Amino acid sequence: MFFDKIFGQNRLEMKKGQKILYSAGMLLMFWAVFDGILAYILPVLITDLGYTATQMGLLIASSNIFGALFDFVLAKFITNTNYRRLFLVIYGLCFIYPLLLWQAKTIPLFLISMSIWGLYGDLQTFAQFDFVNRRIKKENYSQSVGVMDVFKCLGYLIAPIVAGLVVVKTIDFFPFSLSLSFLLISLIFYLWLIQLSPKRDSAEYDQTPKYAKYNFFKEFKIIKSVGKILWPVLLFNILLHVFDSAIWTIGPLFAEEIGANFKDFGGYFMAAYMLPSVSMGWLVGSLCRRFGKKKTAMASFFLSCLLMIPISFFEFPWVIIIFMLVSSVGSSLAWPAIRSAYSDYINESHCYSKEIEGLHDFSSNIGYIIGPIFGGMVADWVGVSNLFAIMAVAGIIIVEILFLVTPKHISVVIHRE
Repeated sequence: MFFDKIFGQNRLEMKKGQKILYSAGMLLMFWAVFDGILAYILPVLITDLGYTATQMGLLIASSNIFGALFDFVLAKFITNTNYRRLFLVIYGLCFIYPLLLWQAKTIPLFLISMSIWGLYGDLQTFAQFDFVNRRIKKENYSQSVGVMDVFKCLGYLIAPIVAGLVVVKTIDFFPFSLSLSFLLISLIFYLWLIQLSPKRDSAEYDQTPKYAKYNFFKEFKIIKSVGKILWPVLLFNILLHVFDSAIWTIGPLFAEEIGANFKDFGGYFMAAYMLPSVSMGWLVGSLCRRFGKKKTAMASFFLSCLLMIPISFFEFPWVIIIFMLVSSVGSSLAWPAIRSAYSDYINESHCYSKEIEGLHDFSSNIGYIIGPIFGGMVADWVGVSNLFAIMAVAGIIIVEILFLVTPKHISVVIHRE
């Protein structure tokens, strides 16, 4: 009877822990639908106002510039916060963003909107990490983050389908109000999460400040040394984010161009891009064990680029959707494979974990800044449909170079002075 009570209590705690995790996952999924709908309509909204694709790309890239700046500021000043408060701030900013975006006609208003987008995106990352740190046992971190990532990917899969159904040649207020309805559902799951969450943090929760203070010049020197060692994987990470942001920036415009005689083409096209990220992650582990993480990532992305080239040369919507789907299978394998490589570097070099994480985040921001600008400029120069072939050929060349120069084993070993 004594053991029954113990194991029964453990089962209850496990069941409650699962409810907390899945409520957080549902919160993120509906938040991602909200964010994804607005991300889909944003390029169409800006170009409909008469701005060029290049100007549109620059405006969207500005959100990531603001995000990079906020990331630095938040890392310095948010040292003892709580995901409960952070999510409240996020919801406040998210309610303001679509209303401001709807009124935006001039570049200053768009820049203010982009700064809000960049800020709540950064806060969401901080809130998710804080939630995991406070509510999840350390041995379940990876599994829990994976579960939440699946929910978020599902949201970004649903978003373009919904947006494609409601976006026509001109954008009225309906898509904005629809996005807000998904945000309200996310808020309901937030309230459920708060109700389920215990008042006390996990016994394993580390309440020491997460961002230790370093001498600036010494820290810069360490970051420079780590960057010299990791530059091939950092460049590959930039490449992945350039592709992702360029597709999200130009995809809706491409959908308008190709889908004139195919209702809802845009939603299906972007959903085909997102679908493998939800369903293909389970293959990564076995491929990485057999071929290695870096080789798996680069070979998968190489195949993705090869399969992307035909998109620029076909006019039949279903053929384009199929090629986008099979191309995205490769890129969906590359993302978790290269993230696993970064996890290895952090595990093998704990004393440089902060620098490795910082360089990874910095390279991601660089990719998300370059991608919209590159996509917009190429779309203006050679047309929206030709972007995919040009981007794919550039990706093939860069990956081939990286194959040649990337060491078989990378070890982050330097000496602090």
